[in-house]
Amino acid sequence: MRILYAIQGTGNGHLTRALDIIPVLQKYGTLDLLVSGCQVDLALPYPVKYRLRGLSFIFGKNGGVDFYKTFAQVNSRSFFREMKLLQVQEYDLVISDFEPISAWACTWAKKACIGLSNQVAVLSPHVPQPLENDMLGKLILRNYAPTTAHYGFHFARFHDSIYTPIIRKEVRQIPVTNQGHYTVYLPAHEDHKIVNRLTQLKRVEWQVFSKHNKQEFRLDNVWVRPVQQEAFLQSMASASGVLCAAGFGTPSEVLYLQKKLMVVPMKNQFEQVCNAAVLQHMGIPTIKSLKKKHLPALHQWLAEGQTVPVHYPDETEALVERIILENT
Repeated sequence: MRILYAIQGTGNGHLTRALDIIPVLQKYGTLDLLVSGCQVDLALPYPVKYRLRGLSFIFGKNGGVDFYKTFAQVNSRSFFREMKLLQVQEYDLVISDFEPISAWACTWAKKACIGLSNQVAVLSPHVPQPLENDMLGKLILRNYAPTTAHYGFHFARFHDSIYTPIIRKEVRQIPVTNQGHYTVYLPAHEDHKIVNRLTQLKRVEWQVFSKHNKQEFRLDNVWVRPVQQEAFLQSMASASGVLCAAGFGTPSEVLYLQKKLMVVPMKNQFEQVCNAAVLQHMGIPTIKSLKKKHLPALHQWLAEGQTVPVHYPDETEALVERIILENT
């Protein structure tokens, strides 16, 4: 059996999940990998057959998606060329982790495409939804990478087709301690804005991991470091808590490690608004920005925040077997 596994390259969550899924898929046949996106931070230790431009949301420095840079890098001719050149008919099974080229190529060819991502679970009627009704956000989320069958991931198992997060082996195996610091990862925020706000929260050591700075530096109680996967994981595993965006990968790992969690959903990112709604439903505090008016909520979280118990078993083998049985 020939399998195409297509992965969204924006952010790290899709690629870290793929590290566990790939070796399981390889047991069922010949596997080709496709990665698209222009903000790929993590290199896969497997040969990638297709590296495509695709469509990426570009993180800005003001707390959300930079729409100017996002639209500036969109090349419709390139997208359609990549879509038409991808011979999805050659595969017995196409799986898309929110990857648009493979999904639209299958739509064009009238071929089944299996959605395997957090995004396919976000709009499920079984999942708690945000109060605001963002019609444009829903439209983009539904049509960015259309699929014909859906297997989702979320912070809790709200339905039989929605699985708890795949937690990579490095996270499952790392020793967990509490050295008193707080780990921060807010890739859509400018470093100086993060530092200016966190230096107002004294008596706490903050370890900030930055996408925008290649050199580490310290200011008062804030240590800013470039993003490096192993260092970031060590920091999380030894932290008292984690302050991060409302993506899926990092909050899932924080919950698994039984750390206090607070999230700041990116602006103009409906998926993160939906994730934040689910986390709030579970008892995780959320703030809309790092503005001064949210300092009391941060103070309260530092003083009174609690961990939220979760159960995230390793179901990767069973999930892949189900996909194979139901779709081949």
